[in-house]
Amino acid sequence: MPGLLRGIARTAVVAGTATAVSNRVSRRQAGRWAQQDYAQAPAEPQPVYAAPAAAPPPEPESSVESRIAQLKELADLKAQGVLNEAEFAAEKARVLSS
Repeated sequence: MPGLLRGIARTAVVAGTATAVSNRVSRRQAGRWAQQDYAQAPAEPQPVYAAPAAAPPPEPESSVESRIAQLKELADLKAQGVLNEAEFAAEKARVLSS
C-alpha cells in the first residue's frame, strides 16, 4: 500500500507542476501578443465617414410627360376592354418604375 500512495502522490505533484507551467506559458504568450498588437495599432484610429448619397438627377419634363401619356393610353385600353385589371396594374407599375 505505501508504494501505491507514493505513486499517486508523485502523479499529483507532476500534474500540478505541469498545470502551473502551462498556465505561466499561456500568460507570457498572451502578454507578448498584446504588446505586438499594441505596437502595430495606430496611435489614434481615424474615423471612417460614409460618402453622402448622391441625389437622383431631376427628371426631364419630357420624361414625365411621356409617362403621363403612357398611363392615359393604358387607361384607354382598359376602358376599351383590351386590358384586364391585372394587366393594367402590371403595366402601370412598369411605367411608374421606369
